[in-house]
Amino acid sequence: MANQIAAGSELLAYLRDFSLREDEILRDLRRMTAELPGGETMQVMAEEGQFLAFLVAATGVADVLEIGTFTGYSTLCMARALPHHGRLITCDITDRWSEIGADYWRRAGISERIEVRIGPATETLQKMLDGGFSGSFGLVFIDADKANYPRYYELALRLVRPGGLVVVDNTLFSGRVIDSLADDADTAGVRELNAMIRDDQRVDVSMLPMADGITLVRRR
Repeated sequence: MANQIAAGSELLAYLRDFSLREDEILRDLRRMTAELPGGETMQVMAEEGQFLAFLVAATGVADVLEIGTFTGYSTLCMARALPHHGRLITCDITDRWSEIGADYWRRAGISERIEVRIGPATETLQKMLDGGFSGSFGLVFIDADKANYPRYYELALRLVRPGGLVVVDNTLFSGRVIDSLADDADTAGVRELNAMIRDDQRVDVSMLPMADGITLVRRR
């Protein structure tokens, strides 16, 4: 298509050479995660982590909610971009992986900004709403199990303040969203979410063809 660039390996290397600022702590965490089962697939790209940090810094938010921690690469990126008084709450179903990330958060000197909440995310988010967290966050990042994406999105919209951002990862889902033969629960969840956001008049939206698809949602 006109005005579209196909990013091959050489062009991607150029982009990283002139844009990516991944320091030793981030590189160590990324390389360690890549050695885990499914690590490379589940971890955000370095460029995406830097993009998330950019969004946090550019919007000036001090309260971030993350749904899906894994080993905490994106957690580290966003927490670093917060002001000193900022906080990041990250949610995961298990502490198995976040305990790995905690070592790198301490190395970066930002562990005091991060709170990990363990349990099914829908329950964790509902407890936060029941506890008075409605409209408390400037940015919510969703990157957990895809089958529950529609539920996470509705809860996130209640937790983010007006004018705040909900950032959703994997919204192109390796192209499975347009594969008529893909009928698994995760693909169905991503498709349902994309349709929900498209038709949601409560928000402004921009879907980016970056990484595995990143959708930016601004609550009006």
